[in-house]
Amino acid sequence: MQWLRTVAALREQVASWRGSTIGLVPTMGSLHEGHLSLIRRCRQECDHTVVSIFVNPLQFGPNEDWDRYPRDEEGDRALCEAAGVDVVFAPDPQEMGADPAAGGDRTWVMPPESLLQTLCAPHRPGHFRGVATIVLQLLNLVQPQRAYFGQKDAQQLAIIQRLVQDLQIPTTIVPCPTVREADGLAYSSRNRYLSAAERQAAARLYRALRRGYDHWQAGDPSAEGILAAARAELEHTPEVRVQYLELVDPQTLQPLSQVKDKGLLAIAAYVGQTRLIDNLLLSPEGADPLPQKQQSAVPPSPKTGRRPLIAIDGPAGAGKSSVARAVAAQLQLLYLDTGAMYRAITWLALQRGIPLDDAEQLTQLAAQTQLTLQSGPSADEPTRIWADGEEVTQAIRSPEVTRWVSQVAAVPGVRQELVKRQRFIGRDGGAVLEGRDIGTHVFPDAELKVFLTASVGERAQRRQHQLQAQGQVVSLEELKAQIEQRDRRDSERLISPLRPAPDAILIDTDHLSQAEVEDKIVRLYRQLLEQSGAAHFDN
Repeated sequence: MQWLRTVAALREQVASWRGSTIGLVPTMGSLHEGHLSLIRRCRQECDHTVVSIFVNPLQFGPNEDWDRYPRDEEGDRALCEAAGVDVVFAPDPQEMGADPAAGGDRTWVMPPESLLQTLCAPHRPGHFRGVATIVLQLLNLVQPQRAYFGQKDAQQLAIIQRLVQDLQIPTTIVPCPTVREADGLAYSSRNRYLSAAERQAAARLYRALRRGYDHWQAGDPSAEGILAAARAELEHTPEVRVQYLELVDPQTLQPLSQVKDKGLLAIAAYVGQTRLIDNLLLSPEGADPLPQKQQSAVPPSPKTGRRPLIAIDGPAGAGKSSVARAVAAQLQLLYLDTGAMYRAITWLALQRGIPLDDAEQLTQLAAQTQLTLQSGPSADEPTRIWADGEEVTQAIRSPEVTRWVSQVAAVPGVRQELVKRQRFIGRDGGAVLEGRDIGTHVFPDAELKVFLTASVGERAQRRQHQLQAQGQVVSLEELKAQIEQRDRRDSERLISPLRPAPDAILIDTDHLSQAEVEDKIVRLYRQLLEQSGAAHFDN
């Protein structure tokens, strides 16, 4: 990866790529999962990926946070390198002709007035002029075939799409879905300003948008009804000071009196001293991730605003995978096999001869590998998994992978990459997840946490039976030694060591059948719903 700071160096590099597809991901740095999702899509669709990191002073007002805007060059460099970025363009303001000390004596790009009448524009005079000016410079410098922008900044996206159209720039603007944390809060560099209490209050923004969305889905297309439903969610949260809550057309940004085809429900609010924005697309095509809630009849939890999550943790051989699959099938919930993800990365590393003590190469492998999971047709079938398009469902169950997967899973970068994907998949709830740190690290706010355990001897026997069914012969003593070694690694690793969450329910499976374990978890789940007054929704 090249880290370039000058226009001349960038032009020279881009010129050497002529004839291939170039993608651009413009950012202001302090990268998070939202940015990384743009980078991953760019890498999938383009031959070369350029990420710009530029905290643009032209888009900040006199009393805004340009001086203190989060900057993390070292962290950004590591994330971009792990994600497989080809070039990072990180100029200083002088290089872009945007030195704050020079004043406003320069050429500007002015968006159409019709796009500046709603949402953020009236509250941030000059902001989108600064955005459009620098984005046009970047498009001119990189000359990408495709440029990637997040839908969280919906007004920015609409303005850039119009800019490219009106100025006939040969770049396709690719809108990418908003990426959210487990409680729905949209990823933002400014989230790090929030205190713990403010962070909790900030999740209300997404819940308010969901209330408006649900009201619309229930059959009321009026702006009055949709906005009232959203405001009701914020009535008892004084920590959230709403700047605007508006319903507009996604392209023209003009106010809507009702949603006939599509609408954009958008909010900006101060939580403490931090200004946050978010939006949801109201669309019959289901462009927003919300329609995923139709996968289950289980209602959202009053505590978190999502359908309950079940986190099942425990050591190797405790029966987590088979139990989790069966529980998910009984309760009609999504099953996410996190262990299969780590096994797939381990299998790929072994196949490609990557040293299992090379953390950098393993992290890069995890960042670049496209993993696709599909639940089996029944609880008795394993999760099918593809790595870069190749099905590896059976290959990842080999003794060699089993021997080394714990070591690979202990690599911080590998865990970081896969945890991001797990959180994204489980963000809307209604899922059963199993692993070794689901309840302590991946989803510490899971509504039901279970820790399964069993003696080493019992786990070794179970593993031996599995291998025998596959035609493999391994001695019981060898399996015991492997399990003990893996237990040590899992419990002693620095990142998310194996241990029960403080509020987890422990179930010793030594003298229980799988059906008995499943029954215990299903009953605990239904008790949880009864306590929330929602049991009658459960199937």
